[in-house]
Amino acid sequence: MLLATPLLAVLVLVEVTDIVFAVDSIPAIFAVTDEPVLVFTANAFAILGLRAMYFLLADLIHRFVHLTTGLALVLVWVGIKMLLKVDIFYVPTTVSLAVITVLIGGSIALSLRATRGQGRSALQPPADPPFRVATAEEEADLEPVRSSRRPAPVDAAAAPADEEARR
Repeated sequence: MLLATPLLAVLVLVEVTDIVFAVDSIPAIFAVTDEPVLVFTANAFAILGLRAMYFLLADLIHRFVHLTTGLALVLVWVGIKMLLKVDIFYVPTTVSLAVITVLIGGSIALSLRATRGQGRSALQPPADPPFRVATAEEEADLEPVRSSRRPAPVDAAAAPADEEARR
């Protein structure tokens, strides 16, 4: 008796991945604010928007050549802020958000300026594409598999007799 299809395993894996990414972002949000309601709300929206934003960014990632540098600088800022927060200096939340916005916005602006006019033509095709056309030898090797999956041919003359026998 089949209780679930393999799609259930895929769904569970996707949701576990969402939770891992949400848990991963909790230290970063605590570097910005100490309000538990804000932390919970931000993580809830992150889970909801993570998969939807992926497709948008995947289509534009070739334009964001400086985004990794901007994100690295954000991580440096968060680390410095957490170190300063211990006993030395408290950085207000608005200042922290302004710095993060400037770093990410600046890296995106520089990236778009650097790749202006290039479009998708600037992308180089992969040297080893993920899919290719099978050779004649590979087609011949697959023929036994294909023929075992095809339904047996129906004899046209015998088909009406079978239908009459069923009635």
